[in-house]
Amino acid sequence: MMLLRKILFPFSVLYGLITSIRNFLFDKGILKSYSFDLPIIAVGNLSVGGTGKTPQIEYLIRLLSPNYKIATLSRGYKRKSEGFVLADENSDAAILGDEPFQFYKKFPNIQVAVDADRRNGIEQLLKISQPDIVLLDDAFQHRKVKAGLYVLLTAYGDLYSDDLILPVGNLRESRNGAERAKIIVVTKCPPDLSAKEQDRIQKKLKIDSDQKLCFTSIAYDEFVFSEEKQLSVSEIKPVDKLLLAGIAKPEPFFAYLQSENDVILTFPDHHHFTEKDIAEIKNKAQDKKIITTEKDFVRLKGRLPDSQLFYLPIKSHFISGGNDFDKTILNYVGKSSRNS
Repeated sequence: MMLLRKILFPFSVLYGLITSIRNFLFDKGILKSYSFDLPIIAVGNLSVGGTGKTPQIEYLIRLLSPNYKIATLSRGYKRKSEGFVLADENSDAAILGDEPFQFYKKFPNIQVAVDADRRNGIEQLLKISQPDIVLLDDAFQHRKVKAGLYVLLTAYGDLYSDDLILPVGNLRESRNGAERAKIIVVTKCPPDLSAKEQDRIQKKLKIDSDQKLCFTSIAYDEFVFSEEKQLSVSEIKPVDKLLLAGIAKPEPFFAYLQSENDVILTFPDHHHFTEKDIAEIKNKAQDKKIITTEKDFVRLKGRLPDSQLFYLPIKSHFISGGNDFDKTILNYVGKSSRNS
């Protein structure tokens, strides 16, 4: 591993130089960032891999949708469509991507759109649905649109302060990129994270005085759900079953549900399940219940028996900083709405 890092290090330096120059050009206005006359909140991370963006977006939807008309805009990773797409009754995970389709099914009162060109996506949303707020999913490095507020996520077990730039590490840009964030959220923390450990992390991340630092953990639901019914986790956990996940870092999901004789199947993040995959799942499950993540469920629904296929919902739960998070978001949205 050390030899490989030494071999890749020059490429990491080059990649870091390119991204730093790009950020400098945007910061100085040499490259154009487009602003819009409505509140735009961008949620993202410095690293590749799962930091919990989906539950954080869902938290913002729950916080804001009672009083504002919300639209989410995502790239639509690994979708089979192109350009701008606004979700409707004909949409599925293949058209939108799994996370946007999950938003659409879970929150019927919001607008869900996908477009790799975020500027065009926002312009189309303003023409079609005129939202009060746009939530940009995984858009921290999308500098062509200037969001009014940036929320940066970093996973407890993989802090950006401990990481290196691609391809030696997992960072998409220099750690200095964190300076753009108004709120930094340390996600996937142990639920009993101590105040002492929080202080240690705050020092490692070198939080500026005008930034808010929050800590969250993943809260799993007490029930699993199918298209037909729900079962309690306490009821399903002791039963022999098949656990299936196609997400980054699925170990906590398995640990929450697993019993001794369970069959475990893992697939890559955002995996498109082939007919061969479906046949393998059916063969290994036999008549057992199949429990998967909410993100995978939207791609497996209709391809496996409804009586067998269940999903486990998750939410982002604040350990500390939750009040500051809500206040910062609501103050920004309220002020921006009054000025628009």
